[in-house]
Amino acid sequence: MRHLLSGTVAARGMALGRARLVQPSRYAVDTRPLAEEEVEGELAKLHQALDTARQELRELRGKLHGALAREVNEFIDAHSLLLDDAELLRGLDDLVRIGRYRPGAALKKQRDRLSAVFEAMDDPYLRSRKEDVEQVINRVISALQRQTSPEERKLAARVGEILIADNIAPGDMAQLAGNGLLGVVASSGSAYSHSAILARSLGLPMLVGTRDALSNIHDDDLILLDAERGEVIVHPAAQDLSRYRAWQREAAAEGRRLAKLANAPTRTRDGVEITLLANAETSADVALARARGADGVGLYRTEFLFLRHRDLPSEDEQFIAYRDLVMGMGGLPVTIRTLDLGADKADAAGLTLRGEDNPALGVRGVRLSLRYPAVFTTQIRAILRAACYGPVRVLVPMVTQPDELIAVRTLFKLARQDLKREAIDLPEKLPLGAMIEVPAAAINVRALLEHADFLAIGTNDLAQYVLAADRGNDALENIYNPLQPALLRLISHVLTSGRRAKKPVSLCGEIAGDANFSALLLLLGLHEFSMHPAQILQVRDRLATLDHAHLRRHAAQLLNAPTHEQAEAMLNEIVAASAH
Repeated sequence: MRHLLSGTVAARGMALGRARLVQPSRYAVDTRPLAEEEVEGELAKLHQALDTARQELRELRGKLHGALAREVNEFIDAHSLLLDDAELLRGLDDLVRIGRYRPGAALKKQRDRLSAVFEAMDDPYLRSRKEDVEQVINRVISALQRQTSPEERKLAARVGEILIADNIAPGDMAQLAGNGLLGVVASSGSAYSHSAILARSLGLPMLVGTRDALSNIHDDDLILLDAERGEVIVHPAAQDLSRYRAWQREAAAEGRRLAKLANAPTRTRDGVEITLLANAETSADVALARARGADGVGLYRTEFLFLRHRDLPSEDEQFIAYRDLVMGMGGLPVTIRTLDLGADKADAAGLTLRGEDNPALGVRGVRLSLRYPAVFTTQIRAILRAACYGPVRVLVPMVTQPDELIAVRTLFKLARQDLKREAIDLPEKLPLGAMIEVPAAAINVRALLEHADFLAIGTNDLAQYVLAADRGNDALENIYNPLQPALLRLISHVLTSGRRAKKPVSLCGEIAGDANFSALLLLLGLHEFSMHPAQILQVRDRLATLDHAHLRRHAAQLLNAPTHEQAEAMLNEIVAASAH
């Protein structure tokens, strides 16, 4: 029967597909005792669900290849063994046959009992196996509770999957996106989380805060994810499907219209030129940036080189990656950000740091690079060599005070001297910039500008630090908001300081690529936007509708707003007035 759930839009769009639940931890189970004549039929249902779970694991193993298979096969083996565990199966049969439990209630009781046994163990490794037990039994419960009609199964066989989860890690989403994932429905999470940002970049519709999703949606249910209205429709009716087809036609027409903007200049309605740069990490990002008519790369993340293997990347390995980036942009400017890792990922990159209680406020970014000058110098040498192939700027992350920039300049100078002695070609000039994401750097930006050639505002982290609010925490959504007056005033201060020093300032946070914030950023004085290349056309299109002069005239008014709610209302009024 059709029913509707509501959530918060994290990434716009629509998708029709079959539901796939990810490790659901809570189910509504029928606790009524079985009548004697029901026992054999319910046992058959239980054994069928167990067989389905085993088949799913076999199919999963068959789909995985290479490094991913090596990483995941261990847990598949563990789960397969649990599904064939004689004690587990005997216990389930006894609960149904003797205890007169229904299969769902029997599975839940076994899950809770075994979890308690593992939880009580002293050995940390054995205690961690509790998760395997819970995941296996949840998989069986999920198989048991699927409800699909024959007609829906026919349609679902022709469509992909929509993930239903409490939350989803960005890495899991990236992996699934390459395997036909159509969209995501999360019962918790925030529209500003890393996963939400990735969903927007991948073009996957996503809802968060869909509270009852896990208890009201079952595996293989046909669902319509409407991340335009903020709804999930389970067992959609004919009128729902008709509305989805109409949206598909409109989206295709809009895509064709935007495609014509790929090589168009970026100008506001009153003719002000705006620079649109791309955030990139892979060769695919670079290719898309060129295809969408980016003016360059405003942020190239180098962390992937350090996280790809357990060993540190060599100078040549880094040089090749940076050279290919520069050549791939065909003479357009490229900004390479130096290593931006914290203690939570340093070990994976081959660096060793003692554990930190709060890595977000620990040895990360430039602090980590200066802690390992030999590793940093290897990266610097690779960047210098690659800069001979086209215009390159270097961006230093997590800068707090001027002495960090001075230390980085010294290391560049020493590396340049060494490379000259080796008779290696070098660029004449290499601009060095600071990323403004630490509140102290934003407040004391004039001192940093004495040592920086340019600035890039990283609003994702700056907002977290200014507001003391984790962007992934849905309980803090009312606090983590880009329109918070304190954040707006800091951004305005940095932009004004850069303009007065005649040094360029870009913004490479998530809001740069969100067309809903284009008017706000123009009003604050931003002229260089850096975003995921997939967002360039939408932002270019939005900027063309905005009157720059009108927005700038109202900057002081907006910056005096006392709350983010009032700032939002004021911005809407200002934009509406400029449209007339």
